[in-house]
Amino acid sequence: MAKDWHNADIVCAVRKAGTSLKQLSLNNALSEYTVKTALYRQYPGGERIIAEAIGVQPQRIWPSRYKRDGSPKRQRKLYKRRKRVEQATELVQAPSEVKT
Repeated sequence: MAKDWHNADIVCAVRKAGTSLKQLSLNNALSEYTVKTALYRQYPGGERIIAEAIGVQPQRIWPSRYKRDGSPKRQRKLYKRRKRVEQATELVQAPSEVKT
């Protein structure tokens, strides 16, 4: 499997394209640091903006974040968070079942 591009290589490619991550954010009506988030965590919207700016597909820049069909991989954090919410809900419901 191919490795993800290094963050410095991505920033360099964006600068060679004549812009910056901050400018890409502002041009897309986002907060000035929003697109930069894609360098550090999965953010398909930011990844797409960066990829369009440098003329490649997001899957080529971040192959570890995409499936073979080109769709983004699902983040594990969402699954873990949902699991914690379900467990908390069970704990809240459990005391009402206890006889006093």
